[in-house]
Amino acid sequence: MKSLEPLMISGKRVFPLIEGGKGISATNGESSGAWAAAGGVGTVSCVNADSYDEDGNVISQVYHGKTRAERHQELINYGIKGGVTQIQRAHEVAGGEGRLHINVLWEMGGAEAVLHGVLEKTKDLVHGITCGAGMPYRLSEIAAKYGVYYHPIISSARAFGILWKRAYKKYAEWLGSVVYEDPWLAGGHNGLSNAEDPRQPQDPYPRVVALRKVMNSFGLHKVPIIMAGGVWYLRDWENWIDNPEIGPIAFQFGTRPLLTRESPIPQKWKDALLKLAKGDILLHHFSPTGFYSSAVRNSFLRDLEERERRQIRFSAKPDPDEGYTSELRVGRKTYYVRPEDKPRAEDWMLAGHSEAMKTPDDTLVFVTPEKADTIRRDQRECMGCLSACKFSNWSDNPETNYSTGRKADPRSFCIQKTLMDIAHGGSTEHNLMFAGHSAYNFATDPFYSNGFIPTVKQLVDRILTGD
Repeated sequence: MKSLEPLMISGKRVFPLIEGGKGISATNGESSGAWAAAGGVGTVSCVNADSYDEDGNVISQVYHGKTRAERHQELINYGIKGGVTQIQRAHEVAGGEGRLHINVLWEMGGAEAVLHGVLEKTKDLVHGITCGAGMPYRLSEIAAKYGVYYHPIISSARAFGILWKRAYKKYAEWLGSVVYEDPWLAGGHNGLSNAEDPRQPQDPYPRVVALRKVMNSFGLHKVPIIMAGGVWYLRDWENWIDNPEIGPIAFQFGTRPLLTRESPIPQKWKDALLKLAKGDILLHHFSPTGFYSSAVRNSFLRDLEERERRQIRFSAKPDPDEGYTSELRVGRKTYYVRPEDKPRAEDWMLAGHSEAMKTPDDTLVFVTPEKADTIRRDQRECMGCLSACKFSNWSDNPETNYSTGRKADPRSFCIQKTLMDIAHGGSTEHNLMFAGHSAYNFATDPFYSNGFIPTVKQLVDRILTGD
């Protein structure tokens, strides 16, 4: 195994080992500070970060606003307070070692407001910002304003080229690295384009080589690339180290740090990770962001898969030209469907899925009355956690009256609700549980034998050996 030498990242030479920032509340000041203290780069998630009362208890993020816009402002306030709290804690734990980054999703609701609010109060404690889930054009401008480095997360050389030409070249001195996140292997939201097949993973090596060529054409030979997604054993990436085609390289670990003593996720979540098998992670399209994302294929995701299958096209009026000739009664409403779809719908209703909910694609999806009530309640209680949400049709644009202009989509879900629940002790079966596709290694890696859970320092030392 080649020696992994320190690398200049965000203004300091550190181990080129990056902790991936995981919201909501899955990376915090304790875990990220410990990663920095071990000599790497810790990443505090500023996506709905926790804050605490005087007794050290997590403050529940309860929303009192009567309108979505009012609740959205409450969300921003919670985000700023929580982000500041966690960064201050990370700074204390790090003790001046390593580097500390913060992570936000560009498509989260109020991303710019949260960034400004957090950095105004912590700019001397934060060394860099990582940001993806969209095209964060203004990231470089915001970073430069506060004198911190920016680390955009992209999934293709083309995406970085667009960002550079449109915005980043104006603030080149603050570009700390470019994070290449493998869209087929990384946990959480992934940057698959419409031209890429989610069922056909591509080798990351030629994609990263293409990224380096683009970066070099802009004079960015010394700017590191951070490989994210699918990284477990460094020995599997040895040919990337000191490779002139790749250039300066660092490695991001998002899934492995979930299973440390400092990790804030509940014990039941940690226990579930130790039992995963290969293939238990699903790259799915149910997220209300509209992006593909990867998570454990538990009962929560299976329910969404089954819900999508209970779906047929319909017309409000008979339309023989399109084949909508069969009358279907659902409660007091009448729809016109294709003859071959009518018996399927009737079977679903007999099985208890007696509510038909309209989708933006002119289809009906069949659910139980209880599930329909939950979906409608979650949509009503939306607090605008995304810049645009297909589940609730919220948009944080006041010019569109805070609406995407499309119908709310019952095939999706409230992502803020489920991530908050699992992060604070809720079910690991009936909530979204993000994880990278290499998470099955927890069950086979001898490092975790007999349920061993390392400290962050023990994990970093282990990774440096190649294992």
